[in-house]
This record gives sequence, C-alpha cells and structure tokens, in this order.
Amino acid sequence: MKRILVTGGAGFLGSHLIDRLLEQGHDVICLDNFFTGSKDNIRHLLDHDHFELIRHDVTEPILLEVDRIFNLACPASPVHYQYNAIKTIKTSVMGAIHMLGLAKRVHARILQASTSEVYGDPAVHPQVEEYWGNVNPIGVRSCYDEGKRAAETLMMDYNRMNKVDIRIIRIFNTYGPRMAIDDGRVVSNFIVQALKGEPLTVYGEGTQTRSFCYVDDLVNGMMKLMDHDSEIRPVNIGNPNEFTILQLAEAIQEILGSNVQIEHKPLPQDDPTQRQPDITRAKDVLGWEPKVGLAEGLKKTIPYFEQKLAELNKIGVKQA
Repeated sequence: MKRILVTGGAGFLGSHLIDRLLEQGHDVICLDNFFTGSKDNIRHLLDHDHFELIRHDVTEPILLEVDRIFNLACPASPVHYQYNAIKTIKTSVMGAIHMLGLAKRVHARILQASTSEVYGDPAVHPQVEEYWGNVNPIGVRSCYDEGKRAAETLMMDYNRMNKVDIRIIRIFNTYGPRMAIDDGRVVSNFIVQALKGEPLTVYGEGTQTRSFCYVDDLVNGMMKLMDHDSEIRPVNIGNPNEFTILQLAEAIQEILGSNVQIEHKPLPQDDPTQRQPDITRAKDVLGWEPKVGLAEGLKKTIPYFEQKLAELNKIGVKQA
C-alpha cells in the first residue's frame, strides 16, 4: 500500500485513475481546485476509508507526505484552457515546480501528465517521442502547448540536478464516461449534439485526423509507466488507429441511429491536421497497447451522456 497524491483528481482522467488506485488498496489524496473538475466525478468515493479530498490550487505550494504523485492538474480542452490562458500556463509551470519540489522533499516518484499537443501541428507522422514538435509559441493554444513543454523541461532538469524520480506520459485524445458535457472536445461535442438532435459541428472539411483512446486503456498505460522501475523518457500513450473527424461523426451517427446533419465551421487557429501516436516505446518498455476499439468505446461512453442530459433536463438546466 502506498500513499498517493493525484492532482486534478476530480477531473475526467484523474477520477478514473483514483478508482483504480483505490481498487489496488492504496491511500489516495485527491487535490483539485474544481476549475474544471467536478465533485460528481468523485462523489462515490467521499466515504471511502482510503480516500481524502483537498481543495487546493497547484499554483500554490502545499506540504504533504506521500510516496507517489500523479500531476494531472490542468485544463485539457481548448474551451477551458483558453478561457484563462495565463492561469493555464501558470498551472502547468508553477504546478510542476511545486509538485517537483514536494517530490524532491519527500523522495516521491512523480508522473507528469503531458500531452500530444507538445508536437503541435506535426511535420512527422505518426509522432514519435524523439520528435521535437512544430508548435506556435504565440498562438491561442500556446498557453497549453508551451506550458506542457515547459513542464517536461522542469521534470528532466529536476531529475538531472536533484535526482527526482520522474515519469512523463504524453497523452493522446482520450474519451469515456465523466467527460464534461461542455468541454468542447470532439467526442463529447458530437455525442451531445447527436443526442439532442442538433447538427454535428465539424471544423474545416473534417479531414483532419485524431486517434481516440478509451479511458480504461489510458489509465492502464499511466499506471504501467508509474510502476516502471527506470523509464524517465517521455512515453506516448494513445490509440494508434487514426480516424478523420468526419469518420468519427459517421461512427456516432451509426451507433445512435441518428440522421442529424453535419455543419461545417471555420477551422480554429493552430488546429493540428494530424494526430497519431507511435506507441513502439510503450509496447517495448511497458508491454502496453490499447484494447478497446472506437465503436466499443463509444458504446461504453454514450450512456453516460444520455444519463447526464436526462438529469439536466429533469432539473430544467438549459444546455448551450
């Protein structure tokens, strides 16, 4: 049994990770400022003997005694991280500094949740960890992209200078239950729009590609990396099966039996045209690869959104 801190633990990924850690018998501290996290994601854990919740912002230091740290705190969807760009980059950079300082003090292993956005609009396809990326440092997405890149830099420097035991996971598009209805990500957007009988919003021509990883697979990869004895290099974790945005829209239409129309809108600034992880390192080092295909994962995800929309309709909450 270990004492484990999960920052951003009330978020989509964090809450699923905490479920798994508690199943393994660990003591878990969930730290969240609830900017994008939700108590609904962890409500089922509040009476658990091995679970503790702390409302705290990682841009401020905190003193705790822990064995491991999963640093997941940061808005992850464009809608949320562009809402307060300065706060976003502060969360990535100052949050990493404070969590690395804590890890150094208590000799804890720390895993940084990085992102495929460190590759920007990639000129290399699929993306390998050795690729340095093609990122606009002054664009509307830079607060997130460059914040995560800086966090990786801090991780490596703390390891080189202070021997902090680090792990870096580069997370590609992930979906599943507990995604926020209003987070602006393509899977949740399409599901909610289809369930409400609204046109599916496709930006640009819809030929841009993404690789969609179901949350259970992602959590498996994250835990395998944290448990690895020595791997400090960044590791891509994602599903290498590549789909266009139009193909995703068609898959959701087919599963729901929906004939809603597709509405095209202008492509946002710096929206990457391709996303596909090379997971060779994850396979070779961790023995990990995803198991859940897109159709299966969508069928596991859609009932969650049906339930959430029903709850909102019951209490009369109008969704934008």
